[in-house]
Amino acid sequence: MKKYLTLEDVLVEELKDPEFKKLYEEEGRKLDIAYKIVKARHQAGLTQKALAKKIRTSQATVARLENGNYLGYSVHTLEKIALATGTRLEIQFCF
Repeated sequence: MKKYLTLEDVLVEELKDPEFKKLYEEEGRKLDIAYKIVKARHQAGLTQKALAKKIRTSQATVARLENGNYLGYSVHTLEKIALATGTRLEIQFCF
């Protein structure tokens, strides 16, 4: 009987490559930020359009912030989102 590799099996192997691991972790951080923006917006009961209006940007920009591929997360933008959603921005350096 053939043994099939699971995604986890493949990932364990791929993460042995330092370059892959670096990029994988970077993508994870971007997705984490995007998820937290979506969660804050939902908990505040805001649509993307309503959040965009509160932070003085377009709905399309909010959509980009939430899709995990956005590269322009600035502290200023994240502070505006926190204020608009009634949340608090916290930045940590973890060792």
